[in-house]
Amino acid sequence: MSYVKEFRDKVLSGEALTKEEALLLYDQDLMELREKADEIRRHFCANRFDLCTIVNGKSGRCSENCKFCAQSAHNHTGAACYPLLPEEELVRQARVNWEQGVPRYSIVTSGKRLTDGEVEEMCKAIQRIRREVGISVCVSFGLLDEAQYRRLKEAGVTRVHNNLETSRRNFPNICTTHTFEDKIKAIRAAQAAGLSVCSGGIMGLGETPEDRIDMALTLRELGIQSVPINLLNPILGTPLGEQPKLPRQELERIVAVYRFLLPKAFIRLAGGRGLLGDQGRGCFLSGANAAISGDMLTTAGISVETDHKMLKQLGYEVGFYHG
Repeated sequence: MSYVKEFRDKVLSGEALTKEEALLLYDQDLMELREKADEIRRHFCANRFDLCTIVNGKSGRCSENCKFCAQSAHNHTGAACYPLLPEEELVRQARVNWEQGVPRYSIVTSGKRLTDGEVEEMCKAIQRIRREVGISVCVSFGLLDEAQYRRLKEAGVTRVHNNLETSRRNFPNICTTHTFEDKIKAIRAAQAAGLSVCSGGIMGLGETPEDRIDMALTLRELGIQSVPINLLNPILGTPLGEQPKLPRQELERIVAVYRFLLPKAFIRLAGGRGLLGDQGRGCFLSGANAAISGDMLTTAGISVETDHKMLKQLGYEVGFYHG
């Protein structure tokens, strides 16, 4: 029996799927699942597409032991190590991205959290970017507190990124130097400071379908409307360096189920998109309506020009959207 149409109708009527329903949905025919997920996307989000780029604002020597990360000091990957990028370089890269038609620019830094002094340095750069370039600025500065987030908001930040990475159950299998609750606390602090939050996770860490659904339900409880879905890019030197890569069809299934569970969200293809072969096109027809363009933190991505061409072919309208 197919539950896809029944659950699509439930979502379109404004009802939320339960965990049990999502687990049933996960095993349904992929083509039908993708088709109905895209119907939900068009109903709630039309053809709006949120495109962003990221810059590696501080690299390497991270104290945390996340098993997937090239920048962890616990792993030996040969990733570049450097302190905060100079203000001039951050402004320059913001301008380049703005001129390429990218509406949102995210500064990402390694480490558990930035210090107050580092936050102040970043605030000066962000103020210049907002004043001289105009591009919307998102930051990923680790597990900050509400006061630090308020300072960043005053400087012109519109959104904070902080991935859950995986489910509460699976999190200790991926990282032990901070907790799932630490993540939740930081997300709520950013929200209390009046910032929107971008949060999602990585698929292919050894999680189960139930873990994937549990993470989506946590994001729903938190009211997250920008949800990056990363595909693990196994990096030699990390504990997950030889982890099998998820096939493209599995990521399309995950995206589609997430659209049923988070019908109004911007579901964002992020790291690992270049591994898919079709550059994410199948996922953009399965409910995804956002992406990180350009290079990732330590791996190559897909050029902004290439993404603009593909999104135009698919009928999407790239713009700045709050979520």
